[in-house]
Amino acid sequence: MAFTFKKRSNLPGFGLALGYTVLYLSLIVLIPLAATFLKASALSWDQFWHIVASPRAVASYRLTFGASLIGALINLVFGVLVAWVLVRYSFPGKRLFDSLVDLPFALPTAVAGIALTTIYAPNGWLGRPLASVGIKSAYSPLGVAIALTFIGLPFVVRSVQPVLEDMDKELEEAAASLGASRWQTFSRVVLPTILPAALAGFAMAFARAIGEYGSVVFISGNMPMRTEITPLLIMTKLDQFDYAGATAIAVVMLVFSLILLLPINLLQKWSSSREEKTSALVPEEIH
Repeated sequence: MAFTFKKRSNLPGFGLALGYTVLYLSLIVLIPLAATFLKASALSWDQFWHIVASPRAVASYRLTFGASLIGALINLVFGVLVAWVLVRYSFPGKRLFDSLVDLPFALPTAVAGIALTTIYAPNGWLGRPLASVGIKSAYSPLGVAIALTFIGLPFVVRSVQPVLEDMDKELEEAAASLGASRWQTFSRVVLPTILPAALAGFAMAFARAIGEYGSVVFISGNMPMRTEITPLLIMTKLDQFDYAGATAIAVVMLVFSLILLLPINLLQKWSSSREEKTSALVPEEIH
């Protein structure tokens, strides 16, 4: 007589935990997103296109995506530099400096917006010297880029930092012993290791900046066709009780955000696989 045994999971309660997970995600994420698309479906295609392709909406897309890309690129460079300093050097106040990186996460976005506006206003600490050389920072597209750079920095730093900490320093020492210059060591040994994590941080900073509102609304000046970001345009339409118009533009932003999730997940997976293969790097790769 043959007996069959059902393979049990190492973690009990999988079915119940999965049910609660699906319920929670449905209430918090899936149902609100579905409601957004359902509300937009009440519009005809011509009405929808007229709203999302209006000159004011297009101008807000251009500023939102352009400033977000600029901020993410700046953070890609300086975020890697900050992570390198925090990992490779010891200096007084290092722990305080490290904690300040997370300030944009902890600081309310409205507070960040007020602080940045105060500093970069024409009579502010940094705005005044910039204005003296003809550079208008606050109430301009430059102010939007500054705010989006501020809120995106932690994503790159915190993505690259653990990779540098886990990286074997003997690889760099071996490269130096073989006569490689500092640039060759960085470009052939360090950069290939941290590149997936840096790109993942860049993508997350870019995605985060696209939906930012609180830190931008004060410093931008909110001038339609000039300094109006897309989230602000959505809020303006809601204030005007134009729910259909706000929903239509929200759908555009939502679709783009969903599209961004794929490369972000792929980059994170690539970063994890690169970390596992770090030990397989050999000194001969620098030649």
